[in-house]
Amino acid sequence: MNIRHLIYFTTLIEEGTFTKAANVLHIAQPSLSTAIKNLEQDLGLVLFDRKQRELTLTREGEVLHAEAKKLLNHMGHVKEEMKRLQHQGPMELSIGMIESSKFWLPKVLKTMKQEYPELHIEIIEVLGLQDINKAIKNYDIHFAITNQLISEKEVEVQPIYQEKFVALLPRSHALEKNRSISVKDLDGEDFIIFKEGFQTREDILNIFRQGGSRPNIQIEVERFETACSFVEEGLGVTFVPESYLRAERENGFTVKPIEESNIARTVYLAYDRSRYLPPVVMRAMGLVEKFFA
Repeated sequence: MNIRHLIYFTTLIEEGTFTKAANVLHIAQPSLSTAIKNLEQDLGLVLFDRKQRELTLTREGEVLHAEAKKLLNHMGHVKEEMKRLQHQGPMELSIGMIESSKFWLPKVLKTMKQEYPELHIEIIEVLGLQDINKAIKNYDIHFAITNQLISEKEVEVQPIYQEKFVALLPRSHALEKNRSISVKDLDGEDFIIFKEGFQTREDILNIFRQGGSRPNIQIEVERFETACSFVEEGLGVTFVPESYLRAERENGFTVKPIEESNIARTVYLAYDRSRYLPPVVMRAMGLVEKFFA
């Protein structure tokens, strides 16, 4: 098996027919057929179900296709990085972040810009587990700051800090004078929570479980910013990480400690351990870890 055979194999699958694939690859169709047969012989596996009229992969073919795409994608990024190093083009850093990291991430990026004035930085807000996995696998980001505990074997996940939740109440709420809030105090209150697939939702539900209660869910959102604005309008109450509010200016809600939230959520640094990461990216990750050391 060699890289050329994998390129032929993935192109054939993407184009759907030997004729189209051969045209894209600028080779004769018999040469493509021979290359695919040689690939199967080298692996000792049948990659296509030849009983079907249409081009259909076997289970072994599906596995090879998934892994070959990762390998070829990785090679493409390595080649681009080598070109950048050769021509000294602009350096790039792409980070996926959760909302609550906005209180400290600018400080890290300020140091990066001081050390690398030509550095181009792209920030992508990745909140749900699927979004993070997709961004990392597709190389849309170099690394992520996330509260999602990713279980993908090729993704390295390092805990960097923890943050507690606090309760947000509309101004002049009946519980505004309480020093702290118990989930039992919120029985029957309209609750604003985060959508399915967000780790924050599970964290909040766990807080209620600790208090032997369950929230009266009326509104589901994706962002803390949205939840906060809804609380300001008196549409309900919610929980957000305390660190998220550090960057907030004047607001129209009341913040209270939660009696049951003695288990803080963990924030992680996540990246693809199988991917080549240039020195500037490694430096950025080092600064993130140092910030919370």
